[in-house]
Amino acid sequence: MKTVVFDLDGTLADTSGDLIAAANVCFRDMGHGDVLSIEQDAGVALRGGRRMLTEGLKRLGEMDEAVVLRYYPVLLEAYGGAIAEHSFIYEGAMDAVESLKSKGYGVGVCTNKPEGLAQQLLVALGVRDAFGALVGADTLPVRKPDPAPLVETVRRLGGDPAMTTLVGDSDTDRNTAKAAGVPSILVTFGPSGEDMAALEPEALLHDYESLPKVVDLLLG
Repeated sequence: MKTVVFDLDGTLADTSGDLIAAANVCFRDMGHGDVLSIEQDAGVALRGGRRMLTEGLKRLGEMDEAVVLRYYPVLLEAYGGAIAEHSFIYEGAMDAVESLKSKGYGVGVCTNKPEGLAQQLLVALGVRDAFGALVGADTLPVRKPDPAPLVETVRRLGGDPAMTTLVGDSDTDRNTAKAAGVPSILVTFGPSGEDMAALEPEALLHDYESLPKVVDLLLG
């Protein structure tokens, strides 16, 4: 079976609002107030919790890896408590997923979000049942850009790792696909969309309506 594997944050869903809110819980606890904003930091948010804490502390001139490590669990707890207040699935994403499934493709999610939080988010957004497999940052001992999580996602779908493509929004996704020897499709509608062409993926995706055709071209 041919498979299409999706990244989650910034690819299937814009989760930046809830991620930034969770990071600001940490900064307020440190006594700084809200340090990050949607307008300025949506792209940072989609790179994960540690990246947000690091960026905020650098902005404050107080970067300390020990503080990042101490507050990362605090951030995850805050995020888990309000995981879908502002997050939303990108327009057309689920129509594209259903179209791919109707063509016989297996579809799954491979994310660097902890598996439990990814599961919680997809359930909260009402789309978990659409995906045949979910692999998160802590499902295996390694995470993207190591190819193992992508290969494991395909294995759980019952697919052939040589006949898959990864849909993502970052250099991490590009490098994961490259390491696995499969084509990548990078979306241009996320906060870092203008940077995707420079990563030279096999395809750029400007809207989800085009995805089934792009996948057919890449996987034959």
